[in-house]
Amino acid sequence: MAAPLVLVVLAAVTVRAALYRSSLAVFIAERVEVASPLNAWKRVVEGLALLDLGVSPYSGAIFHETPLIIYLFHFLIEYAELVFMITDVLTAVALYLAIQDFNKVVFKKQKLLIELDKYAPDVAELIQTPMEMHYIPLKVALFYLLNPYTVMSCVAKSTCAINNSVIAFFILATIKGSAFLSAVFLALATYQSLYPLTLFAPALLYLLQRQFIPIKLKSKSFWLYTMQYASLYLCSLVVIICLSFFLLNSWDFIPSVYGFILSVPDLTPNIGLFWYFFAEMFEHFSLFFVCVFQINVFFYTIPLAIKLKEHPVFFMFVQLAIISIFKSYPTVGDVALYMAFLPVWSHLYRYYLFYENLLQSCILQMLHSHLRLCNLNSAPAFVLRNIFILSCVLIFCSFLFPVLWHLWIYAGSANSNFYYAITLTFNIGQILLISDYFYAFLRREYYLTHGLHLTRQDGTEAMLVLK
Repeated sequence: MAAPLVLVVLAAVTVRAALYRSSLAVFIAERVEVASPLNAWKRVVEGLALLDLGVSPYSGAIFHETPLIIYLFHFLIEYAELVFMITDVLTAVALYLAIQDFNKVVFKKQKLLIELDKYAPDVAELIQTPMEMHYIPLKVALFYLLNPYTVMSCVAKSTCAINNSVIAFFILATIKGSAFLSAVFLALATYQSLYPLTLFAPALLYLLQRQFIPIKLKSKSFWLYTMQYASLYLCSLVVIICLSFFLLNSWDFIPSVYGFILSVPDLTPNIGLFWYFFAEMFEHFSLFFVCVFQINVFFYTIPLAIKLKEHPVFFMFVQLAIISIFKSYPTVGDVALYMAFLPVWSHLYRYYLFYENLLQSCILQMLHSHLRLCNLNSAPAFVLRNIFILSCVLIFCSFLFPVLWHLWIYAGSANSNFYYAITLTFNIGQILLISDYFYAFLRREYYLTHGLHLTRQDGTEAMLVLK
């Protein structure tokens, strides 16, 4: 598998190097979908200029990145393009190794449940085989490195690429079972953009499973391990924040970075939900609605933890998607990270062809028997129902972003409503996509234990409905 991965890496590096040397690099760097007030490269350069003059980069209202980032590029500014390319490659390799280990865990768990007769007898076709799982890590690396969203973030030198790399190493450390490294990388990710705090729950659940500790509130071992992991995380976060203070000899970065993320003072258009809403908002209502919008990212963590406590990696995938949709300054780089995980759940839509064939056979039956009814409820209905439509929606929105921006800003033949409409469509498409995966995942898990052909107490066919 190493040779195909090397080929993917070489192709990805070649594409990025070619784009860096093209006239498109400047255009991409200026796109509001790719760079936000938090991670735009021109703001990093502005912060570096202030630092070189002996002025705090946080003294104005331009720079909002963390101190570690500005000091990293203080020494590597001449090699910035190389840094971003290496960062993307490291992210892909980390995801590759993480999914490789995860697949081994899934296969062992699946084999154990089969031996213990935990699966229904008629679900053989739902079981993942080693051959199906073999190429999934490579597909994940491919989905990340050659995703246009990732490529554009790298070419624009958006620091979102560094955030993604830290999260990827956090996922790798978690799946490897290293509580210390997991806590350190999670602290780094939280330090960078605050919202990865919500990944604490899935990481803890996965590590508890690795240690064979029961997830029960009355269990002493559960609380002991939770306190240990929380302590590692908080200590790492405190150390990183103190290091930032010693670098700057000031706490100015806290309101400039975290206050900026939470209060959303810069209403520059982006692919998020905040900017238009608060541009139209009366000032005296803004604090209340900022709180409501920010709670969205954190609100779903507890219910998802209860529902997906046995499936922490899928929980992590859903939580990454929620962050990319509901954070205050999202970019396409955030979307690219969770989209890299889509091949991991490819078994959820492999029965689309089964459905198509079944529907065709039913039509033939109806034609031959004069419109005799055919029951579709007995089919394995955990197929992703809207994957094609939603994929088209996201692709078309991606193309329409620059078109509507041009009509609004340059041509003057449109207004902000047009751009926000396509932003809403893009985010609704993401929400429906994740809901579709969530629905299909739960249905598959239910069928594995209860069988494909569900019946009521009176013997008639039953339909599974998610409430």
